Amino acid sequence: MVSGLSTLEMTPPLNAARETKSLDTMTTAPVRTATAIHIDDVSVSFPTGRKGCRTVLENISLDIEEGEFVVLLGETGCGKSTLLRLILGQDRPTSGRISVAGSLVQRVDARSSYVPQKYSLFPDRTVLENLAMGPETSKYHILGRLLPSFRAFRRQVREEALRQLSHMGLQASDAAKYPHQLSGGMQQRVAIAQALMMKSRVLLMDEAFSALDPATRSNLQRLLRTVWGETKPTVVFVTHNTAEALILGTRVIVLARQSREDHCGSRVALDMKLPASGMSLRNNGQQFLDLVEHVERFSRGDHHAPSADLDAANGPYESPNAFPSNGETL
Repeated sequence: MVSGLSTLEMTPPLNAARETKSLDTMTTAPVRTATAIHIDDVSVSFPTGRKGCRTVLENISLDIEEGEFVVLLGETGCGKSTLLRLILGQDRPTSGRISVAGSLVQRVDARSSYVPQKYSLFPDRTVLENLAMGPETSKYHILGRLLPSFRAFRRQVREEALRQLSHMGLQASDAAKYPHQLSGGMQQRVAIAQALMMKSRVLLMDEAFSALDPATRSNLQRLLRTVWGETKPTVVFVTHNTAEALILGTRVIVLARQSREDHCGSRVALDMKLPASGMSLRNNGQQFLDLVEHVERFSRGDHHAPSADLDAANGPYESPNAFPSNGETL
């Protein structure tokens, strides 16, 4: 089954490409200037009612570079959201460690911003108040708001909030509205703006578009890609939608369980580079469909799936060692 193809048709064109490898065939990646997120041999286990434990993540080690758009992909229950919460600092690993911007993650802090699946706006505050709350409370505590400097800072924050609203395709008049007066897509636009207001270099998004209708989802995919292209934050985006992962990411990481046994957690089944400009069914055609199927084999736990390559000029292509037919024709 090809996931999420109904959201593809309006996606921007493919202009460039990067190398794609499975973990089994990866070569050393080019050295970049800085590592935004370092995940070192992380495992997560939870106690069960049978005096045992269930392992969710097992020996995960990853380096995510500054400015990458990484999509965590996998079936329900594979630990994608758990890993995101570990990076955020909301949860702690059973073993291993995670660093963001060179410092160990021990709690939620300003290094990372977060956009959840469910709408996260405060219902009793206007859109403008929701956007301003994060910067205002992080810089000034209650008594600090009595200082003369707070007024000037507050004015700057609210001017920035209006700019972010415009950037998200919303009107200045929307600033005075309450969340219940907005559509689901508008609320998620505000939630993204809310995260960007914190000026964090890492943006974490957990199934942020999954509750939206296909047209709204496609619009927000394009919007997010545009915002990322302009400001280049490090994005970690969780989804179970393979097509969405290929549209958005410059890198796709598939998590999959090695076994259904409780002691076996999810590991990195595939770590694949993608074109920096994105991919789409419209612009890549059958090559895109082939790559969707290739990635979904790993999501399903087929760890013997063949590797796929990207041609810098033409996008995905069938290399001599990629996509062996096994009797079928792609």
